[in-house]
This record gives sequence, structure tokens and C-alpha cells, in this order.
Amino acid sequence: MAQMLVVTTENIPGKEYTVLGEVFGITTQSKNVFRNIGAGLKNIVGGEIKDYTKMLEESRQISVERLRQNAAAMGADAVVMMRFDSGSIGQDMQSVAAYGTAVKYTEE
Repeated sequence: MAQMLVVTTENIPGKEYTVLGEVFGITTQSKNVFRNIGAGLKNIVGGEIKDYTKMLEESRQISVERLRQNAAAMGADAVVMMRFDSGSIGQDMQSVAAYGTAVKYTEE
């Protein structure tokens, strides 16, 4: 089976569809204590904290995959209007949510 299409636009060119409803994919990640110490030191001198960048990239990928799984469980063919939201939980955890609208293609 091909991977489910997820787009940030409202429309999929050439496709008609019905809306099934909202769909989410959520993950919460944290780095280990040693990575947090390294990030704290980097915070003093400035610059990109690559471990945290990598963690957020992985979190986005995981949240989109969960979004696809949840949409498939609803019987969706695609997800439109996908967006991300993220936030901190405590001092060393980050939550990422992918959300959008699950849709089912209609016959043309």
C-alpha cells in the first residue's frame, strides 16, 4: 500500500473528497541527562543545539506517521490542512502534535 498523502493545502489537485473529521498524531520526547548537560553548556556560548534539533525532527516524523495511522483507522485516503504544534513540558521534554482533516476520495 502506498503511503497516505498528507498535504498542508486545503485542496488536492484533481481530487474530490468528503471530510471525515479531525485527526491527530502526538509524541512527547526528551533527551537523556547527559545530552541536557551538553545543551546547557551550549546555551552559555550560543549556537544551534544539534541534539535538540534532531529530537524535534524525529518528533515531527513520528507525529506525522501517527497522524497517518489514525487517519487510516478512520478510513481516510488522505489528510489535508496538516499543521504542527509544539510545546515544552517541564524543562526537558518537548511535545509535538501533527493535526489536520482526514478525507475520503469520492468517485469522479
